[in-house]
Amino acid sequence: MTTTSVGIVGLGLIGGSLGLSLRAQGREVIGIAQREETCQLALARGVVDVASTQLSRLASAAVIFICTPIPAIAPTVKQLVPHLAPTTILTDVASVKQPILTAIAPLWDNFVGGHPMAGTAAQGITAAQADLFVGAPYVLTPEPQTPAASVAQVAALIESLGARLAYCSAADHDRAVAWISHLPLFASATLIAACEAEPEATVLALARQFASSGFRDTSRVGGGNPALGEAIARANREELLRVLYRYRQTLDGAIAQIEAADWAGLEQWLTATARARPDYLQTNPDSP
Repeated sequence: MTTTSVGIVGLGLIGGSLGLSLRAQGREVIGIAQREETCQLALARGVVDVASTQLSRLASAAVIFICTPIPAIAPTVKQLVPHLAPTTILTDVASVKQPILTAIAPLWDNFVGGHPMAGTAAQGITAAQADLFVGAPYVLTPEPQTPAASVAQVAALIESLGARLAYCSAADHDRAVAWISHLPLFASATLIAACEAEPEATVLALARQFASSGFRDTSRVGGGNPALGEAIARANREELLRVLYRYRQTLDGAIAQIEAADWAGLEQWLTATARARPDYLQTNPDSP
């Protein structure tokens, strides 16, 4: 068994894009989906070599990517275990790491936590693209007990995608992504909700009519998959609350400057944020 045989559970945007990229390298890809319709679509699009709704078909895979929604990861691993060889490597793509690692630890030793910081506004297998990970950060969060050889095999696969490989602890990962991924989602959703709360129908209609690139860019992630947002809030609740509280404090500070007509202070604050922004734009601009 070699890493030329790769399994993917969950053939949505991320799983489908992994399949396209790995098959382009000549690797055999075995895909698992809940629906037979998705399996047929994956075969038709060239995402996988073999598609099935049965986890047992992954018995020959050397490395398996779990690309299901966050709540389904641990149950999927539990169902997979009876079909796995002791050397099989499991990895995931969830945007929260500590709860996943905690849940998987008693189920499977050979697990490497992972998170590709890549995505698009579109979802599902029809949105999959072979170059989705090119240039984007892909974080691995191995534990001290994670087999080094397994980490190396997963890392080699990630680098073959053209992604920028990074390592950190699961706790540091969850704290960092709370700022740059999870907070933007809820700030964006709050923006939409605040606009929708406009009581004057004429003004609301005009706001919708005039909305352009600024609103589109700042509202994109807030208009995404509701189930994903809820799963993130559940899984990373403590860190999300921490950054939301800090965000609220910062917003209150801006309100106070405007209420006090402190235009010099406001300009200084906006100058500082303008200078800081480029430090956050080294990643894929379409990352969620």
